[in-house]
Amino acid sequence: MFRTSLLWLSEQPRIFRFIRRNGLARRFAARFVAGETVDSGVAAVKELNAAGLVASLDLLGESVHSAAEALRARDTYLETLDRIKTAGAESNLSVKLTQMGLDVDEALCVENMRAIIVRAKAHASFVRIDMEQSDYTERTLQLFKRTLHPECGNAVGVVLQSYLRRTEQDVEQMIALDARVRLCKGAYQEPDTVAFPDKRDVDANYVRCMERLMLKGHYPGIATHDVRIIDHALAFARDKGIQPHRFEFQMLYGVRRDLQVRLRRKGYNVRVYVPFGTQWYPYLMRRLAERPANLAFLVGNVLRESVRRT
Repeated sequence: MFRTSLLWLSEQPRIFRFIRRNGLARRFAARFVAGETVDSGVAAVKELNAAGLVASLDLLGESVHSAAEALRARDTYLETLDRIKTAGAESNLSVKLTQMGLDVDEALCVENMRAIIVRAKAHASFVRIDMEQSDYTERTLQLFKRTLHPECGNAVGVVLQSYLRRTEQDVEQMIALDARVRLCKGAYQEPDTVAFPDKRDVDANYVRCMERLMLKGHYPGIATHDVRIIDHALAFARDKGIQPHRFEFQMLYGVRRDLQVRLRRKGYNVRVYVPFGTQWYPYLMRRLAERPANLAFLVGNVLRESVRRT
């Protein structure tokens, strides 16, 4: 019921308009979303860069319903790449294929992605294809393996999710391609037939996949806030002689900022996923609906950091 309520709230434009006018809600959102404009996204990246952190900018929004919407999203990403370059900021992009029109016209989606990747290559940057629900996993990976990676090489990478049962096999395929992978746990509600229902199994699969990517992968992104897994990665790197420049840690904007800085000060590369755009309210509600425990997790991290500052 809680999840259903959150999803319903995410789709109510009147509530969205009210929330956008509410100062408290906007302050809470500002903790996890870098404003509504390209300018605010780039400014957040510059602040992270000043602390020695790099970023991945993500324009909020997905599952567009028309070619016009997909083209607008593409143009915003092209503008973002130009602004990153002009500002001298250290950031790549994260893009969802449904935002580029995958559900409208696959050919349109591919052309939009090509345009973004070409611009990124011209700016010596990089584009990460975000992973969505399991319904899109095979389509995403097929487009990546068949078209985008052969054409663009390692100017484009992909995300794999350890809660999916198929992911160990996908990791091996990406290693064979020498493709750049961001490994996360995954937060969508999925059937047991395709995803591990038990957190212990998700974590164990994450560690197995992480170790393979650290040993054989092409600069993998270890995307987690789980301190036990991070400590395991550090110990594994020491034991196997894996140097810090061969991988990076990735975390969400506004979550465990203390840990982000601490890892960077120890000499590890840290990239922060920075969402921006007008769709911050639906983004937050959907994230909470995907896994309601995220609410306690986010609030707990805010309180933990507040206590450490006092």
